[in-house]
Amino acid sequence: MYYKGKPKYELTPKTSDWMHELFNNLAVVRGLVERYGSPINIHHLPSFNQNSESYKQVFESYGLKYRIFYARKANKSKGLVKQAFASGIGVDTASFKELEQCLALGGNSENLVLTAAIKTELQIELAITSGVPIILDNEDECVLTQSVAIRIGKKAIVGFRISGFEVEEEKLYSRFGFDVEDVIDFVSSYVGEHKTFDMLEVMGIHFHLDSYSTHQRSVSLIASIHIVSTLKEKGYPVSFIDIGGGILMNYLEEEKEWIVFNDNLKKAVVKQDNDITFNDNGLGFRLEEGKLRGKLNTYPYYNKINKGSFIREVLDFMDNDSGLTVASLLSKNKIELRIEPGRSLLDQVGMTVAKVIHRKKDAKGQWLVGLEMNMSQMMSSSADFLLDPFMLYNSEVEENEEVDVFFTGAYCLERDVLLKRKITLPRLPDIGEYVAFVNTAGYMMHFFETEAHLFELSTNLIFTGSNEKLSFFQFIDDKKITLE
Repeated sequence: MYYKGKPKYELTPKTSDWMHELFNNLAVVRGLVERYGSPINIHHLPSFNQNSESYKQVFESYGLKYRIFYARKANKSKGLVKQAFASGIGVDTASFKELEQCLALGGNSENLVLTAAIKTELQIELAITSGVPIILDNEDECVLTQSVAIRIGKKAIVGFRISGFEVEEEKLYSRFGFDVEDVIDFVSSYVGEHKTFDMLEVMGIHFHLDSYSTHQRSVSLIASIHIVSTLKEKGYPVSFIDIGGGILMNYLEEEKEWIVFNDNLKKAVVKQDNDITFNDNGLGFRLEEGKLRGKLNTYPYYNKINKGSFIREVLDFMDNDSGLTVASLLSKNKIELRIEPGRSLLDQVGMTVAKVIHRKKDAKGQWLVGLEMNMSQMMSSSADFLLDPFMLYNSEVEENEEVDVFFTGAYCLERDVLLKRKITLPRLPDIGEYVAFVNTAGYMMHFFETEAHLFELSTNLIFTGSNEKLSFFQFIDDKKITLE
């Protein structure tokens, strides 16, 4: 039997048939946890392919030249890399090991890109040798890439990362990239034949905004089109603009639940009567001198405009100067548009299942349910993961057994509370029963996962889906996926 947890203010997650198929097969779940330990991460490849296809359909409906690169940093499973290649998209790599592994999994100069925030000589050498484009962030990276290219006698294919776009008279700050006001002069002065960086072949420009605003994205893209046009006029074969990731997705079934949760969390912080979260955690909101301060420090879990409709909003934006849409400007200037989604390509792709180890009441009379996992195994930069979990019981639930619980983890830290929200369950879980957290594949499973206390990292399982009856044998340990 399985039940969705029901907090005081519910946040009902969108789910897929494959998740419920697994919930309804407790024997399979038990077999997987007994074989691989707790927690396990399950990845559903058909859902990844479906997300890839939906993005392709958007671009093709505009007749645009495009490339999609899956942001590998969002999840470390090798099976997803192979699926990306099988789905006809590329992979964005952000480290030497990611690049090396993706090459071994079938990647090449056409379907890989290196965008690492810190680039070492080894990374750059591997990229140049393999013909993989490198997105350069600063002059020091240009110097290093030039020296490596000279040493191995092969030109580097590069793009320049840019930032500092002006939107509504505000200059958007980023610690990454060349300033938009300087990049044309820098490239034209120092890059090319008989110049300082004559081993760099500039093929494109790249940006990533630290916001989810389609308006900012559109304005920045228009500015980038002008930069590309100017560089082309100066003789540089610039062919693409990469707008990075940060494409919104929607986790929740209902907008109303999201609004109600936000409103009531604010009220609870102001009234100092917070029975929503663990130990009055405001999740970014705080009370100062009787006034509400701060903001909700989590991902915006409900988004009406998301994934394909997010891209459409960017492409349909009208440029006042030319009277053309962004899509028309891209077509007119024969520019390939590239994106690097991570989270949104992993929508409905994964779930994390953990085993109940103990139950206890704390000094406040709160039920704490200890799980065989730790906070790093379901953590992003967000203040909390705001999706209601599912409880997988071994037996029927009797009436009038409802209980409020907090799920706690295995680290010796007071703050190892896996969900900050109080969750109401039909009954107190028994030892050995399971909790499932859905839609965790994007940035939740691995981004901050650690091996403190010498705990083993969680096992990642690949589920290819099947029309047959679900069985234990349809799940592949990601570690066993071979490199070519």
